[in-house]
Order: sequence, then C-alpha cells, then structure tokens
Amino acid sequence: MPNYDFDFIVIGSGFGGSVSAHRLSEKGYRVAVMEMGRRWNPEDFPSTNWRLWRWFWRPHLGLRGFFNMQYFRHVVILHGCAVGGGSITYANTLVEPPDVVWENGSWAGLARWKTEMPAHFQTAKRMLGVVENRLLGPADFFLKRAADAAGVGHTFYHTHVAAFQPPEGEVPGKTYPDPYFGGEGPDRATCVGCGGCMVGCRYNAKNTLDKNYLYLAEKHGARVFAEARVVDVVPLNGRVDGSDGYEVRTEKSTAWLAKHRQRFTCKAVVFAASALGSMDLLFRLKQKGSLTALSDQLGNRVRTNAESLIGVRVPGSRDDLSKGVAIGSGIYLDEHTHIQATRYPAGSDAMGLLCTLLTGGRPGRNRILLWLTQLAWSLLRHPIRTLRLLQPFGLARESVIFLCMQTLDGHINMRLRRGWFWPFRKVLASQGRRIPTFIPQANEFAHKAAPLIGGAAMSMFPEVVFNIPSTAHVMGGCPMAGSATEGVVDCRNRAFGYKNMYICDGSVVAANLGVNPSLTICALTERAMSYIPAASATTWNDSADIAPHS
Repeated sequence: MPNYDFDFIVIGSGFGGSVSAHRLSEKGYRVAVMEMGRRWNPEDFPSTNWRLWRWFWRPHLGLRGFFNMQYFRHVVILHGCAVGGGSITYANTLVEPPDVVWENGSWAGLARWKTEMPAHFQTAKRMLGVVENRLLGPADFFLKRAADAAGVGHTFYHTHVAAFQPPEGEVPGKTYPDPYFGGEGPDRATCVGCGGCMVGCRYNAKNTLDKNYLYLAEKHGARVFAEARVVDVVPLNGRVDGSDGYEVRTEKSTAWLAKHRQRFTCKAVVFAASALGSMDLLFRLKQKGSLTALSDQLGNRVRTNAESLIGVRVPGSRDDLSKGVAIGSGIYLDEHTHIQATRYPAGSDAMGLLCTLLTGGRPGRNRILLWLTQLAWSLLRHPIRTLRLLQPFGLARESVIFLCMQTLDGHINMRLRRGWFWPFRKVLASQGRRIPTFIPQANEFAHKAAPLIGGAAMSMFPEVVFNIPSTAHVMGGCPMAGSATEGVVDCRNRAFGYKNMYICDGSVVAANLGVNPSLTICALTERAMSYIPAASATTWNDSADIAPHS
C-alpha cells in the first residue's frame, strides 16, 4: 500500500468528528483531525459575550471566538466553531428523540433503528457523562409554575445534561481526579450553576468533547490541527471513486495573508464539519470538480426542528434568572410542542440586541403593523418600563428564554450560488417554503406566563419583522437514504459514489428530531464507526450499500 500521511482524516471536531476520531484511533488507525476553530481552555473563555472578539467567530474581521450566526433568507443559524465543535458553546442538554423519528424521512426502513440505536445512545451518554440535572434555578421554578397554570405541569422534567454535578450536600466548584474514565481523562470540577454553558464553561465542569471523546483520541495518537480550514479533497491517482485514497489541502483559518497551506494524504476521509459546514464544503468540492460523484441530493431536506425563541423579561427582577445550567428543565405543551427554559450567565446580554416585544398574528405585513402598534401603545402607557424591556443590559439576569421546538416535519433546501450583495464569491443560500415563525400555542404560553412574575413576553426581532426563525439545531442537507437518488449517504454514513468516505454530523439526519440533536449525532456516529473493522483487519474497500438493512 502507498505511504499515506494518515489512514483517516476527519474534517471537523464536533459531535461526529470527535466520536469518529476516538473510535478510529482506538482501532489502531492513524488519525488526523482538521478543525477550523481554535483550541480553548477554561481560563481563556470570555467573562461576558459583550467581548465579541473572544466570543464571536468572524476571523476575517478579527473576531476569533467560538460562536457564529449565519443569516439566510429562511433562517438564522447559530452554531459553534472550535476544537470540540459546538460542544464548546452548546447548551449542554442531551435528549433522545422519540421513536417515531425512525419511522419518518428517507432513513425509514433502512435499518432496525429502534432495536439498534438504544445501545449506541447509552454508549454516547456514558462517554459524555450525562446525568439528570439537579441544579434548578429560579427560571426552572418559574417554568414549573407557568406549566401548572397552563395545565401541563405534569410534563415538567429535569433535563439530562453533560456536566459534572456536585454530590448532594457538597459545595460546588470542587476539583476531582477524572470521574469518568478510570483516570484516563482529565481532572474535573463540579458545576457551580452559573448559567454560562453557552459562553464557554470557565469552571471545568461542562463535559465538552475536548474532555472525553477528543481527549481520548489524542491519547491514542490522533493529531488535531486547530485553525485548519479544509479547502480541497481530491481522489488520488485519478481514481474518481477514491479507491486509492485522498489528498486533503488546508489553509490557516485565522490568517489574513500567510495562509500556511498544507497538503496531506490519507486512505479514508470523514466529513464532520457540522450540517452547515459539511454542506458548504461538499458543494464547493462538487462544483470545482474535486468530488463530482457526490449525489445531486446534496443540500436537500435541511431541517431546523421548527423552532422559535420567545421568553419573559422582568425588569429589575429580584431573582437572578441566570442561575442554573444553560437549559435546566422543560415541558411539553402538546405531543408536538416542546419548551425548555434557557439562560445566559449574568452580564452576557449581547443577544438582547435582537429582542423585542412578543407579537402574535400570522407572518407578513399585518404582523409588522401589529408589532408597531403594540410597541407604540406600550411606549405611551409605560415608557420607562418599555425602554427597560428593549435595552439589552441586564437581559440575562432578568429573563427566561423559552426554546420552543416542534416535531412537525418541514424542510428547506440549500444551494451554493452568488449572492446579490457580493457577487464575487459563492455562498450557501436557502430556498423553498418558509419555516413557520409563529407557533400559536407557544406564544399563548408566554403571554399567560409573563404576569406570574410581573414580566413581559418577548420575542426575537428577526422572527417578528422579517419572518425569519432562529435555530441552533440545523440538520439534514446530506440525508441518509437507500440510494443516491434519494440521499447522500447510506445507513452506515458512507457517501454514495465513493470508497472509504463517510459523513458523520447533523447533515445526515433524515427527520425532524424535535429535540437537541447532539446526542443523536453522537449515537449515529457510534453506530457508523462500529462497522469499521480494526486497522489490522481492514481491506480498504468500504463503499455505500444501496440495499436496505431492514
């Protein structure tokens, strides 16, 4: 066999990339991980998200943080970029989806999902240190009161979180030797309930991927290349199907001039750059002629969990509503509608720039007029209170964010095209039917909940004015299916048209989960990696199967 730099190159270090790196290095493969973001330590995280240069990821503007927002015609997508992927900035909540998701979408019938997946979910939970949250804060107790008032109090639950929580009766913040992997992992400290999960855990309590899957992968010899943006993946020796391996080219993601370009060769490649990142990269590779055999289904059936961000703000609140874990509890309004109590830490109020008064009505011109009328009336009746509601400072301490998700199916498509605003470079663009931003039962819940604590119901400005929802849970775009005419990968995450090429991130999800997708991505990747033999037994002939495995 020719001399390759690595056996596997994994593109991305999030929930799919880190799982892949660990399981492959554990099996004896030489693994490299290419991560566009920076490596972070607890002491490096910003104390507030007002420090945009350390929170926001826009390296060409000098912002080298770990959180990003991308704006599309149909949706605003929130996501992470760091060694450890979205785990650095996600809300730390890990939930199994209902069984019905395996019966929907293009993956239905491809495998015995309901029989196979429980074991992989359990493995992922063990690796991520998932426990039931015990650190309830004022926002969680408020959600319970509001649920009782709405007649759904019986659905209230404590979230399952990947955080090292203190034993009963013990003061939080105490450091312990590795509590998860028999001493193979790093020391950890117990959670102090500061609400800071989404701006980076500065207390070493959050079980981010760089403390479990990726940490162990590096112990097994995997090499992580931080700030390395992949710009090309080409089959070697003109073998279009990649049977002779791949050449991967990278450049320094944070550099303006000196790109520090590098070239690596490998026998197999795993795309795990997040749903958005993998779609963008694969589109570019297909259009430039590097990976021409990729399915034409690329970019299709992108889902957002049918989300809406609403909430309640209490100006001058006596309770600090930021205390707790980022998402500590949840309820179900009905079988399709799920709400979780969400928070930022005190002082991290930058998202308040996007908040406005909650407004009902169907999307369109009439809703904007209703919002303007409501805003004017509120300013006339309660000018000081209204201005306090609209200014961002103090938002985290005074607010409960309701993250509303629905399992009702719906999707958009993504394409790579030149934007009207900057025709010199192609960018991802959304198309298709609008995603609903108005969820009547969620709005009604917020309106009824607000008076219980003397607050006002709030919403996201883009949802009301531009009819554009926001989501941190984008999925699909490289859907799992039975053939290349229906999807991009088979039921083992193998890309149609190529040998030894895998896609292991949220892009392969083929149905609306209705819950935070991180755990499902981990479990699907655990399943995909379980089919890859040990390095000593591999034949390097793995290709997509178009026959269902039902």
